[in-house]
Amino acid sequence: MNDMTPALADRETAAPADDTLGLWTTLRLEAMTAGAGEMLLAAYMNASILHHARLQDALSYHLAQKLGGSDMNPLQLREVCEQAHSADPRLIERAERDLRAYRERDPAARGLLQPFLYYKGFSALQAWRVAHWLWGEGREAMALHLQSRISELFQVDIHPAAEIGAGVFLDHATGIVIGETARVGDDVSMLHGVTLGGTGKERGDRHPKIGNGVLLGAGAKVLGPITVGDRARVASGSVVLRPVPPHCTVAGVPARPVGGACANPAESMDQTLAEYAGDWVI
Repeated sequence: MNDMTPALADRETAAPADDTLGLWTTLRLEAMTAGAGEMLLAAYMNASILHHARLQDALSYHLAQKLGGSDMNPLQLREVCEQAHSADPRLIERAERDLRAYRERDPAARGLLQPFLYYKGFSALQAWRVAHWLWGEGREAMALHLQSRISELFQVDIHPAAEIGAGVFLDHATGIVIGETARVGDDVSMLHGVTLGGTGKERGDRHPKIGNGVLLGAGAKVLGPITVGDRARVASGSVVLRPVPPHCTVAGVPARPVGGACANPAESMDQTLAEYAGDWVI
């Protein structure tokens, strides 16, 4: 795709947002522009994106290339990813929402191409979605194999039985841990080092339930089968051991309310805190 006409090249250089052209078309245009501008990347852009007719095909190829290794080659893993994407179209719908979230919430993102190819949080989340599908199909051994590979490659450890909504943004992603019985709602943003864990070696329901639109700051630890309400904020470095009401900001060790609500914390990524002398309001 390096023999573009000048008119096409000009069009791609100023590619509009995907709400005008569609996400897949915009991603392809960005790949064409990158390949034309850096010849060393042209073959990579073609193999990863431009060779494919649909987003799910490109995503299956991309994940397989990342996850493949000596114990299972990329071709085998690509077949697994394609099975999942074909069987459950919601995986691609959620991947699209995730990708938009990365572009909209990360000021370092230049478009869709960068998170799709290079952000390990996005790759880890989409690979986890395949593992979660496998878990639901009763293929637990394969799901746990993928969990292990995701953890090794991306430093993101999410149990395949956990539940995660759409429009989720794992910023930087390194060190994120999400336990087996955790639930994460839609439009959640979490930074590196976040743990959604248990409080010991108890069995059964033992992990947090995170509402929609929640922002979890870097290094935040939410422990036990507690709920963090919709559009709440957990400040960086906090340890949350008690339920957090909706629209509440908490900080500290242990975490306590520290300020008023932020209308859309996961979207704004606003981590600033105001002084607050109150106590928990449940």
